[in-house]
Amino acid sequence: MTSQTDGSTISTDIAIIGSGMGGGTLAYALRNHGARVLIVERGGYLPREPENWNPTAVFGESRYRTTEHFLDEHGKPFRASIFYGVGGNTKVYGAALPRLRKEDFGALETEDGVSPAWPITYEELEPYYAEAERLFRVHGTMGADPIEPPRSTPYPFPAVPHEPVIAELADSFTQQGLRPYPLQLGVDLREGGTCIRCKTCDGFPCQVLAKSDAETCVTTPALESPNVSMLTHARAIRLDTDATGQRITGLVIDHGGERKTVLAKTYVLATSAINSAAMLLRSASDKHPNGLANSSGLVGRGFMMHVNSAMMALRPRANPTVFQKTLAVNDWYFGDSKSRLPMGNAQLLGKLQPGMLAASVPLMPRRMLAEVAGRSVDWYLMTEDLPDPDNRITLDSTGQIVMRWRPNNLGAHRRLTRAMSSAMRRAGYPLIQVRRLGMDAVAHQSGTLRFGDDPATSVLDPLCRTHDVANLLVVDASFLPSSGAQNPALTIAAQALRVAAEAGFN
Repeated sequence: MTSQTDGSTISTDIAIIGSGMGGGTLAYALRNHGARVLIVERGGYLPREPENWNPTAVFGESRYRTTEHFLDEHGKPFRASIFYGVGGNTKVYGAALPRLRKEDFGALETEDGVSPAWPITYEELEPYYAEAERLFRVHGTMGADPIEPPRSTPYPFPAVPHEPVIAELADSFTQQGLRPYPLQLGVDLREGGTCIRCKTCDGFPCQVLAKSDAETCVTTPALESPNVSMLTHARAIRLDTDATGQRITGLVIDHGGERKTVLAKTYVLATSAINSAAMLLRSASDKHPNGLANSSGLVGRGFMMHVNSAMMALRPRANPTVFQKTLAVNDWYFGDSKSRLPMGNAQLLGKLQPGMLAASVPLMPRRMLAEVAGRSVDWYLMTEDLPDPDNRITLDSTGQIVMRWRPNNLGAHRRLTRAMSSAMRRAGYPLIQVRRLGMDAVAHQSGTLRFGDDPATSVLDPLCRTHDVANLLVVDASFLPSSGAQNPALTIAAQALRVAAEAGFN
């Protein structure tokens, strides 16, 4: 029972726009509900090719990054770190799949203000977190994270073991009084699994399909159902409503240069916090003059993407680690002995390689890059940024996306950086280099269409249906009213599963 095409129109029951973590998971969850589900995907399949694992191609040439440009608030164009295609940005993510903390669901005081409470509790999402961990093959150790939220089940698979240098570093942290823990990862290290623990996981596509990306874990399995189909290379243009403005009557797409209309009973946006907000703004009409579903005036506002830094810690001895991304530290998540204001999370990056460093320091000789990369341990430091209403997504007069983002909680991030630098120096890494990531680093984008109980202060209801339009939902990271200081992917998947189970699809 697949969706039907009739010339310039395509008929289905549920149209899901986007095949990434939110859209792919929702399609998977609805595959046996009896309704026809059509996934509308802007890009195609990412090719499995030698360049997948070539650092110069992936980082130096940005082979898989979109060529589309956004504008900053001054009108300057920049190229964001986004991949458009089946599986979305999960094709190149680092596969870190932690849960948010229980406290992240409540109002939480931070250095620069209060992180707002959610309209749902951690307990309401917890069963869906467990299901998402199963779907995405998450490896971890129950109870190892010192601030782990309550769990109904253990992790589906044991934690990915540390290589010797990382195990030594974990021991040093423990001796310092810290409580390091195995990072929750989505990789196929099951018995007979395909993961080979290579250097080209974090930031790279996986040639052997061992990374738990959305294409591998949910979109492809969803398409095995006769109820689910997918249209690739189909860019969504706008959503049209009926005369009342209260129901979507069609999705206009560009499919290979030809305009077509998707007709459905229910429409679901899952194109990213940036693009879903832009879609609603682009779909303005007489009934929705400020953008579709924007009676609150909040569409596009509250944009977040964490305050993130990359840290490279060097020691005289070589670091032969291959699969490095196995350790994390949450000791400063809710502050330290000097301040109980949150600082954030530290987690290892995939092992830096000379070709990756060359993209940042192109004038440094290759031999020197190799010496540096061969001695470093590499970290990703993450602090929550608050949903400032002035941090927002808008469109210029030509319809081009404009992104205004000024980071907050920078004091907390500096404290996290100092704490982690001190711990690494005590562990025998005297040279520390830190670089804060800029506007183009949008991998953790969220907010823009926050969910809540009050239509005056939110765009979506607690089940991600728009307050203004009955048959329109959003299941990407747009719904987050706050972002905590954890990677958002598992939370997106868990909420998509919750929406599928509780939103009344038929």
